[in-house]
Amino acid sequence: MAGNQDALAELYDRYAGLAYGVAMRVLGDPGRAEDAVQEAFMNVWKQASSFDGERGSLRAWLLASVRNRSIDYLRGRGAHERREEELQPEVAYGEGPPDPWREVALSLERAAVRDAMASLPAEQRQAIELAYFGGYTHSEISDMTRVSLGTVKGRMRLGLEKLSSYLRGRGLVDV
Repeated sequence: MAGNQDALAELYDRYAGLAYGVAMRVLGDPGRAEDAVQEAFMNVWKQASSFDGERGSLRAWLLASVRNRSIDYLRGRGAHERREEELQPEVAYGEGPPDPWREVALSLERAAVRDAMASLPAEQRQAIELAYFGGYTHSEISDMTRVSLGTVKGRMRLGLEKLSSYLRGRGLVDV
């Protein structure tokens, strides 16, 4: 695929919407999300020869690249400051042919996690979103929210305990 513009166009047509959704979820800014998606597609095009289909799907590799670019934007690192590293694709996407029952189960799990997140107090939800979707460290969250590091850690701990309890009560987390 490296150097093949038709392949890049086909990849873009197939996954641009999904990639943009991932970038928007992380960044919350349409302009920066578009930039992150564009950089990720260019990276995949340039690094196509390093793709290993046995490690995961092309979709997972691309989405991992989009997420990494988005987190870099959040951390304020431009393309000239980054050193590209081996991407770890989400192997779950590369497990054989699509299974409709698995897709339904994953959809229900995603809905339960969204509901669980929505049930959290705003401060706990913010800390968890910044850490897990934004890629920030506890110290960075402390600086951004102007609360002590101990408070950030406490919010994270309480929020994660509530999420676990909520999901356990719905049979989605093992005891």
